[in-house]
Amino acid sequence: MRKNASPRVPSRRSVLGAAAAVAGTGILTACSDAGPGGRGDHGGGHGQGGASGPEGYVDPAGKEVAAAEKERGRGGRTREVRLTAVETKVDLGGPTVRTWAYGDRLPGKEVRVTAGDTLALTLANHLPRATSLHWHGIALRNDMDGVPGLTQQDIRPGADFTYRFAVPHPGTYWFHPHSGTQQDRGLYAPLIVEDPKEPLKYDKEWVIVLDDWVDGVDGSTPDAVLAELSKGMADHDMGGDDSGGHGGHDMSNMSSSAAGSGPSRMMMGAKSDLLGGDAGDVAYPHYLVNGRTAEAPSQFRARPGDRIRLRIINAGGDTAFRVALGGHEMTVTHTDGFPVRHAKTDALLLGMGERYDVLVTAEDGVFPLTALAEGKKAAALAVLRTGGGAPPTASTRPDELKGRLLTADKLRAHESVALPSRKPDRTIGLRLTGGMAEYDWAFDEKPYAPGQRHPVRAGERVRLTFANATSMWHPVHLHGHTFALAGVRGGPRKDTAIIVPNGSLSVDFDADNPGLWMIHCHNVYHAEAGMMTVLGYRA
Repeated sequence: MRKNASPRVPSRRSVLGAAAAVAGTGILTACSDAGPGGRGDHGGGHGQGGASGPEGYVDPAGKEVAAAEKERGRGGRTREVRLTAVETKVDLGGPTVRTWAYGDRLPGKEVRVTAGDTLALTLANHLPRATSLHWHGIALRNDMDGVPGLTQQDIRPGADFTYRFAVPHPGTYWFHPHSGTQQDRGLYAPLIVEDPKEPLKYDKEWVIVLDDWVDGVDGSTPDAVLAELSKGMADHDMGGDDSGGHGGHDMSNMSSSAAGSGPSRMMMGAKSDLLGGDAGDVAYPHYLVNGRTAEAPSQFRARPGDRIRLRIINAGGDTAFRVALGGHEMTVTHTDGFPVRHAKTDALLLGMGERYDVLVTAEDGVFPLTALAEGKKAAALAVLRTGGGAPPTASTRPDELKGRLLTADKLRAHESVALPSRKPDRTIGLRLTGGMAEYDWAFDEKPYAPGQRHPVRAGERVRLTFANATSMWHPVHLHGHTFALAGVRGGPRKDTAIIVPNGSLSVDFDADNPGLWMIHCHNVYHAEAGMMTVLGYRA
């Protein structure tokens, strides 16, 4: 019923992680095989690669984590998957690039389980560098969250590691490394968790993965992009803008000397009415839907009248996408995996890491699914075909892109998942700081260090208040939990939310998943510059 179906540039995270290990903080980094044959033991203890950090906090592989997992893991089957991270060539629809990917596919082959199942996925690392896997949006056991130096050891080249955890909630999720800038290569894939009591009625399902692409194009790599951005704008004309933003100049064609590998990828003047005058740092040469450029788009076939569920994932590194399906109205049913009261719209805005599920009733013909790179004057494209007709061109911009636009704050949680009203037991305030001038992104002007902790206790209702003191927007992601957008009764449940320039956001969640959990900007380059911190459960 449902399915038709380059030179090494050390990041701030890796440098600080190594320093912490040397200082003897208990953080474990860059370790070798975690068990026999290089396979990690998921049963707990530091042999799996957890880290206790400062005394008094729950260990990622501790008894509290095991107890929470036991409650989640009742019933269901075990789904075993093997995944290999390799250097390979991928065809983007004309351009062929050398990159890192899961197998030879882009995106990687989706993993599909049912809520209540246990996923046992073994990742074999055939890359030249250490890697990891983070399960974006899943409320899983802490020692499987995939953050080297915090919840596990790196998976070194030639080693493998088995991630084993109960999958509690249905919805649209995805996975990617949490190691440097690796997510901005080809290392990502959908994770679809089916509902055994699926309430929606539809004929076909279309999984749509959006991405911005730079790796392997004219010698560029994400590490080289980070190296260029990290030099900041102190030596460049800021156009009279001293706010820490990019100013008003388009510098996407600067000389390549700053990057050290390939042409300059620094973007200037990416303006958006929604996201402000600084919509992105990186001028990507390609924007993709399901691994294909707009010049050679992927195609989804259906019949007129089919009811189609679109699962849309923004796997980009630095780009928000405005998405519309030409000739169709969309009914939003879920955001970040959790159901909402159905809402009709013409277009959606997705920040990096966000997901939306929508239903459409297919018309007769050929239609563009256009993902506009917000503020960047470019777009990705896929095609819905239910009949005859010429396909849309790369320059097609359906009228729906200028129609009703839905953002998360306009949604309300479905009553089955609405967070019960309760006064917060604890409020944690975080200021988003930094700018392009020095590329010093951080929380509270403190770049990420492995020993950071914002304490909570199990059972508390926690409110996070984010104040964006920068001139750029940020999609903020919380690991291991979903939160409700506060300030409105019945706010939608999410794990990633956009905070506009000089704006603020409050979210509430129940502290019901013990461990050490990251909060970070899901702009890959902002995170690697330092806009990450850790929420820690008190032991």
